[in-house]
Amino acid sequence: MKLKVLVHPAEEGGFWAEVPALPGCISEGDTFEETLANIREAATGWLEVAEERVAVIPEVRLGEVEL
Repeated sequence: MKLKVLVHPAEEGGFWAEVPALPGCISEGDTFEETLANIREAATGWLEVAEERVAVIPEVRLGEVEL
């Protein structure tokens, strides 16, 4: 799965990143590369939690689309 990531310069130095498709999924890092690695980890965790929550709400279904 590929997700768009927005990487912003942080006021105090380094960067912070967000995944617009995953509300609230943000992370930060000292370098661009570290920030990408951290947001990848955050997005993975976000998706795991979302999948667990769907499993306990019977009327919600999890589907996939490829773009």
